[in-house]
Amino acid sequence: MVATSILSTDAEMLAMAGELVDATGFTDDNKTAWGIQAEGYLCAISRYDWVTNVATIDSSTAAMLSEYVARYVAICAIAYNMATVGATFSSLIEPEDMIQVHVYRMEKIEEILKNQDYVNYIKA
Repeated sequence: MVATSILSTDAEMLAMAGELVDATGFTDDNKTAWGIQAEGYLCAISRYDWVTNVATIDSSTAAMLSEYVARYVAICAIAYNMATVGATFSSLIEPEDMIQVHVYRMEKIEEILKNQDYVNYIKA
């Protein structure tokens, strides 16, 4: 089984999370749940239902939405069990830095999606 997401793929989620996440929390069910949460958030901040209208999205926007969902899932996976310091992470700084890299890029994507001129351009 793989994660089910409209806007992203299981492979992208795996790539964004990296190899150090705790496998006990990085399940297909969790990836699916986190992906749905991210998709709902993207629809809310942009005031446009990307999930329902996925077939009409241009490739550049689709790639950006997919990246956002995958990054959100990665953050959830990294944060799921950061108590593995020593076994997986060398220090708490390592997972925190990984999360910050994702957050920075996600904030940039949010800026674009909050711009109603951009959303209206895609909808047209």
